[in-house]
Amino acid sequence: MVKVRGQKVKLTTSGYVAKDLTLIQKTKKKVNKKLAAAAEAVRVAEEKAKLKAQNEIQLPETRNSDDPRPTKKGWRNKQRVLVFASRGINFQGRHMMENMRRLLPHSKKESKMDRKDSLFEINEIAEMKNCNKCVFFESRKAGDLYLWISNIPSGPSMKFLMENVNTMEELKFTGNCLKGSRAILSFDPTFDTAPHLKLMKELFSQVFGTPYHFPRSQPFIDHVFTFTVLDNRIWFRNFQIMEEDGSLVEIGPRFVLNPIKIFDGSFNGLTAWSNPQFVTPGKYRAELKKSIAGKYSNRIQQKIEYERAKPKLSDKLGTSDDIFQIQPEQNKS
Repeated sequence: MVKVRGQKVKLTTSGYVAKDLTLIQKTKKKVNKKLAAAAEAVRVAEEKAKLKAQNEIQLPETRNSDDPRPTKKGWRNKQRVLVFASRGINFQGRHMMENMRRLLPHSKKESKMDRKDSLFEINEIAEMKNCNKCVFFESRKAGDLYLWISNIPSGPSMKFLMENVNTMEELKFTGNCLKGSRAILSFDPTFDTAPHLKLMKELFSQVFGTPYHFPRSQPFIDHVFTFTVLDNRIWFRNFQIMEEDGSLVEIGPRFVLNPIKIFDGSFNGLTAWSNPQFVTPGKYRAELKKSIAGKYSNRIQQKIEYERAKPKLSDKLGTSDDIFQIQPEQNKS
């Protein structure tokens, strides 16, 4: 209603305007129907895709050896191990160090350390190399090889005597594994029986376990590291996983760790645990020489005892033995 010259007049829509409004309403209904149909089609397609993904077996992506390696994401466990040795190490220890570097793709190299330098300086070397774990091969006189495993920089650190060392080149086993692949760590149940063994297990897990998504590692698990406690020593073996049923073939290397001490710091600090059954190699060689040198003295002593216990006169066997003691009679003429 509109007032025109003081009178109320009712306005009516023209025929053209009414047609336009009707057309707009019809178009709007058609558009709403099409949008609803499109949303329903999208929902049905998503449900079909989910069912198809559940029923299908998705094969892993493959790439040629010549193609560049794709970048990996999600690398959170940033463990790096510094593996090096002291000067004066023999050829067997040097080859063992190279085998250790090949087994640990997250390891780093460093030149040999002088014997005169303090072991505490290894912490500074590891920090410069951006490493938080260290495996150090220390050579002593007469070819004795000691192994240090430490957590940089706060500790703890462990000292072992390496015995029965056999490298991959010496063993020549048929087993083989991909270079840079990750390994399964298998520990003897004995590691859970004593506090010092639990600490060794934890440190071995951090040193020998390759971090997931490490850039230089391969996304495969094809070998196993075994740690076994026997005769108060830790026996290390490396096996290849041949088939899915769990058959194993040894790769190498082999070595035995005789634990000596555990320190609360890194290459220093108080002694948290000491092996009471440990015998130094020098003392063992001295006892061996003493036993060899005692063979001659034992033989001389046995000869003296034999001469002392030997009877001076033999026992009489019968009455007829006196016939040999009678002096012959002289002729009286």
